[in-house]
Amino acid sequence: MKIIEFLLSALAIGVTFLYGSTGEIITEKAGHLNLGIPGIMGIGAACGCAALSVMIPAGADPLLPAWLIVILALLATLIGGALMGLLYSFLAVTLRSNQNVTGLAMTIFGTGLTKYIFNALEKKDAAYLRALPFFRFPFNNTSSALQYCGILVFIGIGVAIAASIILTRTRVGLHLRAVGESPATADAAGINVVLYKYLATSIGCGICGLGGVFYVMDWTFGTWANDGAIEGLGWLAVALVIFALWKPINAILGSYLFGILSTVYMYISTSRSSQELFKMLPYLVTIVVLIVISLRKKREYQAPESLGIPYFREDR
Repeated sequence: MKIIEFLLSALAIGVTFLYGSTGEIITEKAGHLNLGIPGIMGIGAACGCAALSVMIPAGADPLLPAWLIVILALLATLIGGALMGLLYSFLAVTLRSNQNVTGLAMTIFGTGLTKYIFNALEKKDAAYLRALPFFRFPFNNTSSALQYCGILVFIGIGVAIAASIILTRTRVGLHLRAVGESPATADAAGINVVLYKYLATSIGCGICGLGGVFYVMDWTFGTWANDGAIEGLGWLAVALVIFALWKPINAILGSYLFGILSTVYMYISTSRSSQELFKMLPYLVTIVVLIVISLRKKREYQAPESLGIPYFREDR
């Protein structure tokens, strides 16, 4: 039974990585290196929980059916993440700012705003906690690790599969990959480079936000983790993009592996110092993958060619 609990827990925490990495893959396919994912995941969680607090007032019955409350909360999460994506796009595309600096600024801004919003929600009795059973459907009545595997787990896997199909089998995906590889060539072919960059970044950031609300409402029993846990998972999600070789379908298995590596320390009876070493495993695996990719130098294993490089149409 202990091994089953471990595997289910790994699956649940892995979905947090899956949302973050899938969103970042879509963003990077447009040529944007967005290091703001940790802050965006926090904003997504804050927006979703804020919407829940409005729909489930403290000391009163929910204003809407449970299924509609979940849908509207997820919509608020998507909007919150997408707005962060729009801000990033304005800075990186329109103003052509340095993408590394912009991403780090987004992380700092998002982290601070997340703390502010959650502190405000907690002062109002944290009414969003009453929605926990809604998010854990259909396993909300179980006491095992299965309770973490609610509806958002299946949605996350579905989003990754859909992203993979769109990127590899549709004209939209072809255009997006062209923008990420050579925006000048894509522009010359009549593709609206700016539009693709804005849309891909905003949609990707919205998906990343879902990872934040999943972490709060499914994994931590409504605790938003003031210790920076959401931000730490966001950085792992960025690392998973490299591990998955910029392919959403690979991110499904990669996120599960990262989930195993991230939770194994909780199931080993060793000293605290040894457990801290086990927490390093996801980062060590990423470093190994980076070394292997660098040595093999195959094009399909590399990042989009224009990743992190601002596009100046005048230089075409």
